[in-house]
Amino acid sequence: MNAANPIAARRLIGLLVSAALLWHGGLWAAGTVAAGADYPVYGGDHGGTRYSQLGKINKKNVGKMVQAWRFDMPAGGLQMQPIIIGGVLYGTTTDGKVIALDAATGAVKWSTGFPGAGGGRGRGLTFWASGSERRLLVPGGAFVYAVNADTGALIDSFGTSGKIDLRLQLRGDDPLKNLINQGSPVSLYKDVFITAGGVPETSPSAPGDLRGWDVRTGKLLWTFHAIPHPGEPGHETWPADAWKTIGGVNAWQGTIVDEASGVLYAALGSPSDDFWGGERLGNNLYGNSLVAIDASTGKRLWHFQTVHHDMWDADFSAQPILLTVKRGGKPVKTVAVTNKAGFIFLFDRATGKPLFDIKEVPQPPSDVEGEVASPTQPIPVLPAPLGLHEIGPETLTNRTPEANAAARAKLATMKYGPVFTPIAKGKDTVVIPGFSGGVEWGGLAADPKGVIYANSENIAWFTSIIDQNRPGPGRSKYNFSGYNKFRDPDGYPATKPPWGTLNAIDMNSGKYLWKIPFGYYPELAAKGMGDTGSESYGAPVVTASGLLFIGATVYDRQFRAFDASNGKLLWKASLPFAGVASPATYMAGGDQYVVIAASGARDSKGPKGAALIAFKLGK
Repeated sequence: MNAANPIAARRLIGLLVSAALLWHGGLWAAGTVAAGADYPVYGGDHGGTRYSQLGKINKKNVGKMVQAWRFDMPAGGLQMQPIIIGGVLYGTTTDGKVIALDAATGAVKWSTGFPGAGGGRGRGLTFWASGSERRLLVPGGAFVYAVNADTGALIDSFGTSGKIDLRLQLRGDDPLKNLINQGSPVSLYKDVFITAGGVPETSPSAPGDLRGWDVRTGKLLWTFHAIPHPGEPGHETWPADAWKTIGGVNAWQGTIVDEASGVLYAALGSPSDDFWGGERLGNNLYGNSLVAIDASTGKRLWHFQTVHHDMWDADFSAQPILLTVKRGGKPVKTVAVTNKAGFIFLFDRATGKPLFDIKEVPQPPSDVEGEVASPTQPIPVLPAPLGLHEIGPETLTNRTPEANAAARAKLATMKYGPVFTPIAKGKDTVVIPGFSGGVEWGGLAADPKGVIYANSENIAWFTSIIDQNRPGPGRSKYNFSGYNKFRDPDGYPATKPPWGTLNAIDMNSGKYLWKIPFGYYPELAAKGMGDTGSESYGAPVVTASGLLFIGATVYDRQFRAFDASNGKLLWKASLPFAGVASPATYMAGGDQYVVIAASGARDSKGPKGAALIAFKLGK
């Protein structure tokens, strides 16, 4: 340090102090998205907001973005969001590999295969460091692997030969009964990592218990019973012995930890069976509940159930996010969550108190034998629902007179009504906003002003209750007839467009700032229909320069940048496959990059393949 230059000395001290403050528990805190140029966790930062402080790419120059590199892999479904730390990109592939790439060039640093890694949902991995030790926690089907982040080698001292088996220490230790697929990255608090379980929501199923593990050894530290045991709060909302046999109730989309308070927020999903609850009468806590848990001990702090006795598979479609809003001119730390019914709920992080009124609204009864629907469901007053909440002849497609006539004829044969219309036995019943309604798995994004950004669908689906056609022990009396999209004769959604939207919502007021159609079908665009909207899977990234980057659309295979203040399209580029994943942005070699995973698995009409594609500003 040059003592002769006190100004420079003070600046250097300030930088060192800032760096020390940002290093927390062996991980770079959210502030390093600006300072360190990394994108170190699933969801971008520890609040899961997918907000980046980077601004080298801005509204004036975003039109100059070009492809920087591409990393190809075998065809398959690729929903993975990579993480970037110190100029290295870590991710998983469609063929079960964990990869470390040079984030500036896409060149392979190392690649190691692990059974199940990247398969199933395969949405990412988690980084942990302490001193010189750096490791990746990699979900792989029923296992979590601990991998040396510098070499790709398994860490033998973790679990059994470098992995833990999530099927053990669950409901007994029978792997054949405890089917599980941890598809989303594990959450991390200091030296505890948390698994949330991807268990079936049809019987037989294991429970989706939340479990905390020692990151160094793989030892189980605590368990939160998703289906309460006798003596635990919530047990009274189930039949007395349900905890022995009923499954589901899992946070398959991932959880989030508030680093400052050490509180884990988990959005637990539907109980099994998710379309018939005759064997689980009651409200079924903690099914369809946002639960706040002490991340060190597993102790429940508070919960809120957003669907009582779910009969529609109306579980949460994305992990919770943490944001700050203002009430009475004062900042309030909140947690937001959305479900397939298209509602967004906002709660005080510390108390669980809703920031917008939630009313228990009367609902119709079910006429299926043995089923008892909840007489009310919780409906938030604000914000307005993201997706379609009414359907009738007047809401059907106007694409062509023939398509409209066919949709009306089909609707006349079905049971339909508002959201939470009970599904009938042996009669197709419309489910809105649908089984991929609201925000599908990618999740919400939010900026420091308390604005949430979300892509959503307006597509109706249908199903019915049928007699069980899968014989075997532990099966329920009834099943459902499948996930069916309500389509016109040409295969397009049978409702009016837009079939997908992109939205900005001010969570300070609960009011929409803007809503635009999002996506299109190329063949319809060629006929002049334009932005009809389409299915979309994956989340946006928002930057400090006021940009919103998003792929997500299935059929048009575009990657787009919007003005986050008004939804104006500023740039787009064609992808080789649908970008149905959440992008990441980072700095490497002096350039800002935006990278997204793309694959053809969901696009029935498009090319098959998978790749990571990175963009930066052209010269």
